[in-house]
Amino acid sequence: MSELLFVCYPRCTTCKKAEQWLKDKGIEVKVRDIKEDNPTEKELRQWHKKSGLPLKRFFNTSGVKYKELGLKDKLPEMSEDEQFALLSTDGMLVKRPILVGKGRNAKVLVGFKEKEWLEVFE
Repeated sequence: MSELLFVCYPRCTTCKKAEQWLKDKGIEVKVRDIKEDNPTEKELRQWHKKSGLPLKRFFNTSGVKYKELGLKDKLPEMSEDEQFALLSTDGMLVKRPILVGKGRNAKVLVGFKEKEWLEVFE
C-alpha cells in the first residue's frame, strides 16, 4: 500500500490507537478529519467496493447520531443508494478509522482491528 489516506476523528480513542500503531510501524499516512471533511457518496461507494465488506460495516453503530436517528431499525428497510446518501451527510455516522490505499488493487480497512491491519502490512 502506498499513499495511504487515514480518515479519522481526532478525539476518537480507537482512531488515536490506530494512528499510533501506524506511527510505530513507520507507515506514513495523509490524515483527514472525518468531521471536518466528510467522505462523499462517490468516495464511500469506491471504498465499500474495495473493502469487500457489507455496507452496514461503514456505519458507526455505536455513535450518538446513529442512535438518535434510530438507524438500527431503519437501515434494513433502506436501499443501498439511500444508505450511501445518508452516510455522506455526516462524518459522525461513518465507522472510523478508515485506511484507504490508492491504486486498483488497494485495500480499504474500516475500523481498527490490529489483526486485520497486520495481515495487510506483513
